[in-house]
Amino acid sequence: MKFSSIIGLACLVPHSVVALVGIDTDMYNPPCAYACRTVIAMNKLSCSTSHMAGGHMHGDSGMTSPQCRAGDTAFLTTLAWCMSTKCAQDHVPTSKLEKYWEDQCTGDPMVVPKWTYGTTLQHIDQPPTRELTMDDTINSTFLVADSAWDVEYRTNVYFEAQERLHPRYGLAILVTGFAIPIVFTCLGYLPYMTRILEKTKPYVVYPAIFRTYHVRPLPYLLGNAPTIGQSLYVALMVILNVVLTAVNIKTTPSFSWYPTHQQEVVAFVMFRTGTLAFALAPLLILFSSRNNILLWLSDWSHSTFVLLHRWVARIFGIQVLLHSILALALYVDTGSFSTEQKLPYWIWGAVATVAVSIMLVASGLYVRRWSYEIFLITHVVLAIFVIVGCWYHVDIRFERKWGYEMWLYAACAVWFFDRLVRVLRILKTGMRRAKIIDVGDGFVRVDIEGIRWANTPGHHVYVFFPTLNLLRPWENHPFSVLPTAMLRSSNHSISPNSSHSPTGTEYDGVEKYNGASIRTKTVPLKPSTTAGLTLFIRRSSGLTKSLKAHDSLLTLLDGPYPNHASKPILQCDRLLLLGGGIGITGLLPWVDNHPNVKLCWSVKETGECLVQAMDGALSGVIEKEVRVGQRLDFRTLLNEEVRSGWAKIGVVVCGPGGFCDDARAAVVAAGRQESPIFELSVDAYSW
Repeated sequence: MKFSSIIGLACLVPHSVVALVGIDTDMYNPPCAYACRTVIAMNKLSCSTSHMAGGHMHGDSGMTSPQCRAGDTAFLTTLAWCMSTKCAQDHVPTSKLEKYWEDQCTGDPMVVPKWTYGTTLQHIDQPPTRELTMDDTINSTFLVADSAWDVEYRTNVYFEAQERLHPRYGLAILVTGFAIPIVFTCLGYLPYMTRILEKTKPYVVYPAIFRTYHVRPLPYLLGNAPTIGQSLYVALMVILNVVLTAVNIKTTPSFSWYPTHQQEVVAFVMFRTGTLAFALAPLLILFSSRNNILLWLSDWSHSTFVLLHRWVARIFGIQVLLHSILALALYVDTGSFSTEQKLPYWIWGAVATVAVSIMLVASGLYVRRWSYEIFLITHVVLAIFVIVGCWYHVDIRFERKWGYEMWLYAACAVWFFDRLVRVLRILKTGMRRAKIIDVGDGFVRVDIEGIRWANTPGHHVYVFFPTLNLLRPWENHPFSVLPTAMLRSSNHSISPNSSHSPTGTEYDGVEKYNGASIRTKTVPLKPSTTAGLTLFIRRSSGLTKSLKAHDSLLTLLDGPYPNHASKPILQCDRLLLLGGGIGITGLLPWVDNHPNVKLCWSVKETGECLVQAMDGALSGVIEKEVRVGQRLDFRTLLNEEVRSGWAKIGVVVCGPGGFCDDARAAVVAAGRQESPIFELSVDAYSW
C-alpha cells in the first residue's frame, strides 16, 4: 500500500521536474540548431533598442527582446536557412526542428515567432550569398560562416558531453554511499558468509583505527576516530570523489567560451565539483536523521551513521570550496569577475560557500563540548542558508533548465521526511506528565506513566521538557529506554488475574484433590500495570541542569529509536553486560530478553545513590557484579566467560567514552583468539 502510494504521487509530478542532464533531458538538442542561433544571437536587428554587455555562456546579449525576434523577418529567415543547411548533415527530423523553433527561436518559450519553421523557409526567395560578420545588423537573410558555426557546434557538443557525465558520477556516489550498508547487511544472509563475517569483525568492524580512541575524543578534541570498518567506508567515498572529479575531463581545439585549454579544464572541473557536492547533500542529511531509512534496511548502528555524517559533510564541504575557488580563479582569469560578482546568482553562491565554511569550523568537537545547544541552533540555521543559497544559485543562473535543483529536492525531501516522522511520533505519544525525583549526587529519576512500549533492548528516546526553558522549548536529549516495571522488586508479581480476598486480607482455603485435602494460602496483590517509562539522568550543563523535583512536569517523547540491531546479540549463547555509571539504564532491558545473562556494573563512590535506586531491578538479575568505587577488569571478565566454554558470547557495553573504548579493546583482543566468537554492541552517546 505504501509503495503504490509513493508511485502514485510520483506520477503526479510533472515530467520536466524529474530530469537530469544526460539522464532524462538534453541541453542542446539538436546541437546544430543551437549553434546557428548562438552565432546570430549577438548581432543587432532592425528592432534592437540598446546594447547590454552580458555573459558568456548561453548566447543572448540582452540587447534584443524576444518580441523583437518574433516579428523580425530577417532574423527568422537567417536562422531558418542556417538550420536547414547545417542540420541536414545530422539528419535531424523536421519535427524536431519545428519543436526547437517553437521553444527556443525567440529566447522565450512564451513568445512564439510569427511564422513556423516551415513557413519561414517558404519566405526565402533565393539562397543567401552574404556571410554574416559580428558587426553586421541583420536586415536581410545572411549566411552563417562555417568557421563560426563549427566553433559553436563543437562547444555545445563537448560541453553537453561533460554535463552528461556530472549527474551520472553524482548518482554513482549517491547510490554507492546509500547501498553499501544494505549490501554488507545482506552478505550476512548468504551461505557460508556468517562464519567469515564473525571472524572478520575483531579485525575490521570492532577496533578503532587509532589506538583506543573511538567514543572518547582524540587528543586536543580533534574529534572521534572511526573504527577500521568505518574508515574503509570513508576512504571509499574519498577515493570515489577524487577519481570522479578528475576522470574524463576532455577539451576541444576550439571552445568559444574560453580561449585556453587551461581555462576550459578549470571550467569543467568547476562544474563537476558543484554537481558532486549537490549529489552528496541528500546522503549527508540522511545520515544525520533520526528516521534514517538505512537504520531499517541495514544492521548498521545510529552512532555509525552520525559519525559518517560528519565525514560525508567534510567531503561535501571540500567539493563546495573547490567549486567556489575554481569559479573565482576562472572568472578572474577571463576578466569577468568584476561583472559576475554583482549578479544575484553569484551572491547566493557566495552565501552558501560562506555558510559551509563556517559549518566546517563550528562543527568541531571543541564547539560541541563548549555548548551543544548553541552548536545545534547554529548548525540548523547555517544548513538552511546552504540549501537556500544553493537553490537560488542554480535557479537564477539556469532557470531550472538542466535539473541541478533535483539534488536539492532530494535533500529537502529527506529532511522534511525526518521532521515529519518526528512530529508524528510526538503526536502519537501525546503530551505527558513526568514525576521528577531527586535521587542524590546529581542524579534524578524521571517517571512517565502510561507509556506502553515493547521492552526491546538497545533503544533510546528523545525527551522534551518545554517548560524548563521557555526561551528554548525545542531542546531535547536522548536517553535510554527503561520500562518502569523493571524497577519493581522481583518478589512482586504483576498479574491482573491474581485472586485476592474481597476484604483485602489473607485467607486460608481447603481444596480437595483425589480425595486428599490440600490447604492453600492466598496473598492479596495490589493491582498494578506494566505501562510506564523511567529515565535516569545525570545533571550536566544545558537542559538537564534545570531538572529538579517535580510532581507533574510537561514532557514530550520522540521515539523509541534503535541504537543498533539487537538480533545478532540475542542469538548468542551468553550475554555479558558491561555498564559504567548511568550506562546501567541501557543494559537492564537486555536482562529480560535473554535467558543467560551476567551483569557487571561499576559506579563511582558518588554514584552509590544510583545503585540504591536500581535495587529493585538488580534484585531480579541472578548473575551480577556491582562495584562501587572500583573499575571493572574487562580482560579478566572475558577470560572467565571463555573458560566457561560458551561458543558465542555477546558483549553489550554502555557507559562513559573511556569505559566503552577500553571494553572495545578487550573484546577485540579476545575475539582474535581461536575461540569463542564474540559479538560486540556499544551503546554510547558521543558529542
